[in-house]
Amino acid sequence: MTLPDGWTTRPPTLDDVPALLKVTHASDIAAIGYPDFPEYELLEVLQAPHVDLERDQAVAVDADGTVVAWAYLDNPNRAQREFIEVYVHPELGVPARAVLLRRQLDRVAEEAAELGLDRMSVRAGAVPTETGWAGDLRAAGFGFVKRYARMSRPLAGVSTTPPTPPAGVVVRLVDPSSDDDMRAFHRVLDTAFRDTPDYDPMTYEHWRERIAALQSVAYDEWFVATVDGVPAGVLQSSDQGTDDDEGWVRYLAVLRAHRKRGIGAALLGHAFAVYAGKGRKQAGLGVDLSNPTEAARLYLSVGMTASYEADIFERTVEAAGR
Repeated sequence: MTLPDGWTTRPPTLDDVPALLKVTHASDIAAIGYPDFPEYELLEVLQAPHVDLERDQAVAVDADGTVVAWAYLDNPNRAQREFIEVYVHPELGVPARAVLLRRQLDRVAEEAAELGLDRMSVRAGAVPTETGWAGDLRAAGFGFVKRYARMSRPLAGVSTTPPTPPAGVVVRLVDPSSDDDMRAFHRVLDTAFRDTPDYDPMTYEHWRERIAALQSVAYDEWFVATVDGVPAGVLQSSDQGTDDDEGWVRYLAVLRAHRKRGIGAALLGHAFAVYAGKGRKQAGLGVDLSNPTEAARLYLSVGMTASYEADIFERTVEAAGR
């Protein structure tokens, strides 16, 4: 498991952004038919809090000096489970794929030892067309766990006036200048997501730290649904800028006691109206198809369909030196 002669690996830098976009977009087009990794998200990965580019990420460079692959670890909640991403240019970077996967697994083993753990769980995802990548994962000891779907809906014809919410429900914008309101927003997120599988809790302070590190935040796309003045549901968008064609729902959460009364649909309706008002052509989100809250059914009910699905694979990694 070695690189071809003349190939090397090194940490990425911000100067690599154009090259990394070429790699990720070529990989996306080969896998799902269109580029799905915007520049703002790539920058967030490179500049995320507590990421050590020297150790947590790597690019592969071919003999001509071209960046042909990129690997990184994704663990925003600082949980005892890592997610490995390896992007390779489908025509140029395939020889680096298994090498970078092995490199990232070794890094997880080091991390486990640094944290004083015996082992860590590691996951990776592959869409059904990525048979080579899925084969590499299985060869490295990964097994299938679950399936996710990327869902979307067109916004053509969507009114820029939000729909009327159910009786007793008020949907409003979050107040980012109010620490109390932001804490309430986070509390709903954290409480509601504890009902879903694999949720890794994130403290309020860490959540705010991640928000502060984002390239931009459009708080006019963040909504709170209240019942009798008390927050019962929230929707957090991921700002993609005025030039993007898609509004992205990063998190949608409704407290258990208030589910199945139209709050989730009301939050989505408000988000769709705002996205449409900004000229976005579609709305999108990702969903765990094994989610016991039946989130996928809600998304189907508001006109969303699956753009593609991705399988999630998992294995454990023993701590280095064990």
